[in-house]
Amino acid sequence: MRTRFAPDSGLTRRMVVTMFLLGLLYVVFVGVLIALGVRALTVLVVAGLLLLAQYFLSDRIALFAMHGREVSPEEAPELHGMIDRLCALADMPKPRVAIADSDVPNAFATGRNQKNAVVCVTTGILRRLEPRELEGVLAHELSHVAHRDVAVMTIASFLGLVAGLMTRFALYSGLGGRRNNGQGGVPVGAIILLVSVLVYAVSFLLTRALSRYRELAADRAGALLTQRPSELASALTKISGEMARIPTRDLREASAFNAFYFVPALSGGQSIAALFSTHPSLERRLQQLAGISAQLGRG
Repeated sequence: MRTRFAPDSGLTRRMVVTMFLLGLLYVVFVGVLIALGVRALTVLVVAGLLLLAQYFLSDRIALFAMHGREVSPEEAPELHGMIDRLCALADMPKPRVAIADSDVPNAFATGRNQKNAVVCVTTGILRRLEPRELEGVLAHELSHVAHRDVAVMTIASFLGLVAGLMTRFALYSGLGGRRNNGQGGVPVGAIILLVSVLVYAVSFLLTRALSRYRELAADRAGALLTQRPSELASALTKISGEMARIPTRDLREASAFNAFYFVPALSGGQSIAALFSTHPSLERRLQQLAGISAQLGRG
């Protein structure tokens, strides 16, 4: 389903490559478990059911986890009005609209496709942003839905969890000993643990790299749709500054959902920790938006 959001071939390529590499990694991991004697069929059935549940219920799960609730146009007329205008501008179906009762100023979008998407904002962001700034944030979130990267991130993040599930199943089912009846054989449990750690680490880095790029892609698409990149830059600056005033306990609780938020609750900084970050740095995002402003100014 095409929209008027600016296409991003770089994002599409990265999503395809990430899913291919994660799928290959998953197949290799299952092959190792089978070679070590794990009854992989049982694990795969359980993992498959969990994946289907997460894929088809991702919107409801996310709203429940982030304390959000759907609101009607009567309950939030201004918010619905903004999303109505943006969806008309983008020529896309209107997602469901939700509000999360949290002082952490943020927003997120989730759902497996455009027809089953939901855009949620916190009460904190509604209090702090001007209407045009909020519109820029909403355009950013709607671009995630239009580009389908929300569904890709949902699946990609799940594969690492499957590795952990399989490992626990293998260890709990008595495969923590050694082959050859325990007489100096291969330490099966240690091998399973090592392989699962490697699988998780690789999948973690791949999904983090994709997450950082998709945020830049959403900034770009949202700014081009509204033609007001400066308002999105203002929202980014204001929200990042307000994060310092939020209690650390609340930020740590919210940081579990960083990959889906507009701005990370807790950032990894500029060091090697940036490799583990779900978002590019504020400076990188503002630099891109400044370039878009200059581009639009030249006509």
